[in-house]
Amino acid sequence: MKWFFIISLSFLLVSCRSSYLKYDKIEQLNKNEEFEKRVKISNIAEAPAPEVKEGAEVKPAEPAPPSKKKTSKRIAVEKGKKKKTDGKKPVEEKKPTAREPDIEDREGFGIDRRPNTDPFRVGEEVIHNVHYFKVSAGELALKVEPFVEVNGKKAYAFATEIRSSSVFSSFYSVDDRVVTLMDYEQLVPRVFTMDVKESGQLRQARSFFDFEKLKATYWEKKVTKKSGEEEKKLEWDIVNYSQNVFSMVFYMRIFKWEIGKTYSFHVAHDGENLVFKGTALRKEKLDTDIGVLPAIVVKPEITVKGLFRPVGDIYIWLSDDDRKHVLRIESSIKIGTIVSEVIRINPGKP
Repeated sequence: MKWFFIISLSFLLVSCRSSYLKYDKIEQLNKNEEFEKRVKISNIAEAPAPEVKEGAEVKPAEPAPPSKKKTSKRIAVEKGKKKKTDGKKPVEEKKPTAREPDIEDREGFGIDRRPNTDPFRVGEEVIHNVHYFKVSAGELALKVEPFVEVNGKKAYAFATEIRSSSVFSSFYSVDDRVVTLMDYEQLVPRVFTMDVKESGQLRQARSFFDFEKLKATYWEKKVTKKSGEEEKKLEWDIVNYSQNVFSMVFYMRIFKWEIGKTYSFHVAHDGENLVFKGTALRKEKLDTDIGVLPAIVVKPEITVKGLFRPVGDIYIWLSDDDRKHVLRIESSIKIGTIVSEVIRINPGKP
């Protein structure tokens, strides 16, 4: 399993076409009625500040009227009463679980799945220069966009974008965007949408993770010059609290990453249920275009169906602070190494 930007650049590095693929049925490619029936996405409007006219007197809000307290006699009577059960045993409330009980780390979390310190800020942008043999191949952007609602539930909107540089666009053009919508309370991905626009292909993919039924559905429409139109649909059972391959790079940021410690979580991808494992190897000072930054070096691995299978020689540098920004990604391919390193950070709204 390769990271999204590595997949895109693999096409870039072996191709010799420059313009985007032409297709006269683009509206049909972008339409997915089944997905649209199952998923309702809406923006969350920010509450406007109250308008105050110039010269108008601003009055403080009136206090709420005092509640009418019951007399001690009435309270005593009610305390003595037993709740009616209609002969049935009262239903015990389920206690929330801090993390996935079998494999996820619990440090830094309360009684629910929310981290004590939220690393994400709306408006955050981490921009990387992606280079191969020291030649700039393009830019990778990791963004936190405004909150949305997915089927009535508040969700983060995480965007991953990659665009080829002007030099590489003369060989192969890439303009790809993935948006993952992650449930705010449960920190699980409900939806991802992928729109790929390249010299060799046009692709639209949609995925819905139904955690109430523990089912994942993936739809894909693709057009290539070689094979023409293709469609794909997958549906499979997933493990609770699973991430997808695009949410996992954001989800990594909620953990502490103590040196020598391995962190794990479930990942559902392409009809399979995987286990992500990442080990914090060391701390180091990373010399970047925006200065020397303290970082934690993480080596990720994947377990597939009980068998250990490495992702490849991939290393990830996370900022050594509460935000855990992704500062650098390094991946060995057949020839050489692709490196993606930060050149700009917008921390977002406090």
